[in-house]
Amino acid sequence: MCGIVGAVANRDITAVLIHGLQRLEYRGYDSAGIAVLDNEHCIQRVRSVGKIKNLQAELEKTPASGFTGIGHTRWATHGEPTTRNAHPHVCNDCVAIVHNGIIENHEALREQQLKEGFTFTSDTDTEVIVHQIEKYIKTTGSLLQAVKKAIQDLDGAYALGVVTTAEPGTLVCTRKGSPLVIGLGENENYIASDMSALLSETSDFIIMHEGDIAELKADSFQLYDAAGNSIERDVHVSKLSGNAVDKGEYPHYMLKEIYEQPAAIAETLEGRIGQDKVLDSAFGPKAIEIFDRIKAVQILACGTSYHAGLIAKYGIESVTSLPVNVEVASEFRYRKVVVLPDTLVITISQSGETADTLAALRKAKEIGYAHSLAICNVAESSLVRESELSMMTRAGPEIGVASTKAFTTQLVAILMLVTVLARRFGFPAETEAKVVDQLRHLPGIIDDVLGLDNEIKEVAKDFADKDHALFLGRGMHYPVALEGALKLKEISYIHAEGYPAGELKHGPIALVDKNIPIVAVAPNDKLIDKLKSNLEEVRARGGQLYVFADKDCNIKSEDGLKVIEVAPLDIAISPIIFSVPLQLLAYHVAVLRGTDVDQPRNLAKSVTVE
Repeated sequence: MCGIVGAVANRDITAVLIHGLQRLEYRGYDSAGIAVLDNEHCIQRVRSVGKIKNLQAELEKTPASGFTGIGHTRWATHGEPTTRNAHPHVCNDCVAIVHNGIIENHEALREQQLKEGFTFTSDTDTEVIVHQIEKYIKTTGSLLQAVKKAIQDLDGAYALGVVTTAEPGTLVCTRKGSPLVIGLGENENYIASDMSALLSETSDFIIMHEGDIAELKADSFQLYDAAGNSIERDVHVSKLSGNAVDKGEYPHYMLKEIYEQPAAIAETLEGRIGQDKVLDSAFGPKAIEIFDRIKAVQILACGTSYHAGLIAKYGIESVTSLPVNVEVASEFRYRKVVVLPDTLVITISQSGETADTLAALRKAKEIGYAHSLAICNVAESSLVRESELSMMTRAGPEIGVASTKAFTTQLVAILMLVTVLARRFGFPAETEAKVVDQLRHLPGIIDDVLGLDNEIKEVAKDFADKDHALFLGRGMHYPVALEGALKLKEISYIHAEGYPAGELKHGPIALVDKNIPIVAVAPNDKLIDKLKSNLEEVRARGGQLYVFADKDCNIKSEDGLKVIEVAPLDIAISPIIFSVPLQLLAYHVAVLRGTDVDQPRNLAKSVTVE
């Protein structure tokens, strides 16, 4: 959620910090700040509430420059979003710190530090960390040793960047439960919450592991593990460019990412499908052995990824005899769980650092689940590292908070998984070959669906002044309806709910009137006649329907019914295809309502704290 960037160099790094924070805006934040050590080894700190442009305006009033520094975009947890609560936090003009995470024992530490004479200038949990580090600097004479001792006193999650006037050419960083990477430059080194912040400076990165701590100087660095041992970690060369996280010709990241879906899905498929089959090895070297053994599946995810998991349940159970349970990760981790023998735990996450999903995976392993598979977009993430098997979605950077291409590439990965599992239950070779052919043509099909953009833009006008909306679907398209409703509510702030169409008579039909637009997804499947009956129930009560329909369904526009036709689709890929026009609908409604499409209020891209 919060974003960290830091640098130590032989040049002024203020612009590097600001640019890095701009690259991290997608994570969601409500205040920002930087602290640098100037030529006289004093801390210069500038903070502001709101967007990075506000911080830049403050810097024009109060310039700051230096060779060592840290920056931060804050998502308020403890303490309101005010300047006094913005990071970096400073103790006695000696130590400055930025922090992502939550310190659970901050109240006890604060009480202790007040007795020791420390003065608090914020309402945050972070301030107890900087006081603790400053205290240990006095006793150890070393920033590295002070940080090592201070983190032993902390309960909770953290990624930290720390500088001190006592060691002006040194930056110390550490992580536990929140992600952090080290960027390696020529005679300068960096830290950030993720690689995207530093792509304009370097392509060489070290992914810090849980408990790692590092001491960075301009011309060197030293890394230690959680036990304090000096270690080396692999250097990862990022294939991304700085342009990969620019909007380019698009007005918003979300629209850019919607239009990137054909290319993203092509990347997901690359090297993973043969002429007529999905390759088991796409899921890892042990995939065949593990898939042959499993007798049940447990899926854990949050938000949009949870909706992908629901679609996976429909898919797996339709072609195998494996029982599948799907659960919101934050619920799973706090209840007693019955563990079925030989169960494969599947976690789904865009970032691979979602706190609840990661904690749920760890609980699942602890209580005896047999095997684990991560479906994820970030190869170096904690979720991938802690899973036996992994399927990288290869969606590329997704900056818009409302997930689009990350979701559809998850669905592609899931369809490949369904296919390799089905093979073990007598799935006919000719049927698999047909699925593979559909996958191969999927990027082109989505490109055709994007051609509906202008028609959907017109439909969006009917939603712009509405306060509520219902989304309907049946079977595996019920989760598609849930995802469509989530997209609309996330970025337009319209209250929207997704329902199984068969549930209308069990309550939601009471809401139906001319002021609530109702969106339905209508594939040409075995449930289409039942769905048509549900739609007639809505029309009979004066509801205005907007139906995204397979052309073969023969549903035509008339009074109270607007049909947006999609080319005939195979049922295997239809959840992927129908998701795209719902994304476009949400986008155009949000633009008409004037909301912040890429950074909607109160939301963060990656939820790395509980």
